[in-house]
Amino acid sequence: MNPADDLAKRSRTHGRSGNPAKAASPRAAGAAGPATAADWISGARLRTLPLAIAPVALGTGAGVIAMADGPWHPARALLALVVALALQIGVNYSNDYSDGVRGTDDHRVGPRRLTASGAVKPRHVLVVALSFFALAALAGLALVVITQQWWLIAVGAAAIVAAWFYTGGKRPYGYAGLGEVFVFVFFGIVATAGSAFVQALTVNLEAWLGGVGVGLLACAVLMANNLRDVEQDRVAGKRTLAVLIGPLAGRILFVLFTLVPFGIAVFFAFFYPTAWLVLFALLAAVPACVIVLTAKTARELILALQLTSITALLYGVGLGLAFAF
Repeated sequence: MNPADDLAKRSRTHGRSGNPAKAASPRAAGAAGPATAADWISGARLRTLPLAIAPVALGTGAGVIAMADGPWHPARALLALVVALALQIGVNYSNDYSDGVRGTDDHRVGPRRLTASGAVKPRHVLVVALSFFALAALAGLALVVITQQWWLIAVGAAAIVAAWFYTGGKRPYGYAGLGEVFVFVFFGIVATAGSAFVQALTVNLEAWLGGVGVGLLACAVLMANNLRDVEQDRVAGKRTLAVLIGPLAGRILFVLFTLVPFGIAVFFAFFYPTAWLVLFALLAAVPACVIVLTAKTARELILALQLTSITALLYGVGLGLAFAF
């Protein structure tokens, strides 16, 4: 029996808890040492933070256009950035906690996770995750008070709830192939349109279409991550989109997620000439696509994930600057 079949057999023995071979996990064996500062920083998954910066930069630039000759509001942009970053980090720690207590991460590929490795008590990871959600809520509340747009509280609450139930709760939607929907909506459309709205109290075409672009790039990052873990997720019962459609279709979808946003950039370039410079981000995007299409190891997919995060950052900041100037 090969190792994958053996792992699957033991997973069935433990039911659908997402906790295969629990007794053999590093946490159960107590093999992990105490967490270091580097472990906590790794738990924040810094390579995903460009996905929070990109929509705020793009949305702020779009908002500057919508204000015409009015002054832009740097304090509002900064608060929007705090909201996006805190939500992203909160999601990352929340995923660490939820996947760890379920056992999904016991056999994952890549850097060790705080909860699954046993280096940190699950409760401590949960507290850190909730602390970042609280920080996002406070920054968002400050924006509500400044803009007097009280309905934004509902948008912020929806974002936090969606962040938690991505892998948390009894029926996490990230385990049902809906993770890409979440990142597209909240780290694409909502973050971009919201950043534009707090600047100008309106949302223009630049913000809506730009949000589609950065949202698709966020989906690409998630797809690269899930392609890396597709076999482990399948065994653990985590039905990501990559698991549901298979690795080949997932690789093709990654390419579409990554390249379609540049079609949007070309459209904008006819109205904002400096937007042509955004196409330089293809220097990171194209290699990422080639790597994903040909990758045979997890390390290659991690590199593709990093290149795609850089692509998202260049795309969001580049279009935002093109709009603003």
